[in-house]
Amino acid sequence: MDGPALMPAQWTSAILMNEQDIKASLKSFILNEYLPGEDPAALTDTTPLMTTGILDSIAVLKVVNFLESEFGITIEPHEAVVENLNTLSDMAQLVSSKKAA
Repeated sequence: MDGPALMPAQWTSAILMNEQDIKASLKSFILNEYLPGEDPAALTDTTPLMTTGILDSIAVLKVVNFLESEFGITIEPHEAVVENLNTLSDMAQLVSSKKAA
């Protein structure tokens, strides 16, 4: 094995960093596609997107397509639900879990 082995705290740090990158990419996509001209600071990691109507059903399909192409994952139909796609944090957790599998 090359280099030192990662310790659990380092794994957590690497995962969090990865989720931050995922959220940044998602935020840019959503601001450009669905909230043009809006203040980027208004879109936080916990802003509800589906339950407030920012993302309608067609937008959700486009977000799923973006996630799949951007991060090289496959989101199954039963995974494209509000629990996984309502906020940037929800989406980042879904992507991270799919990449870890």
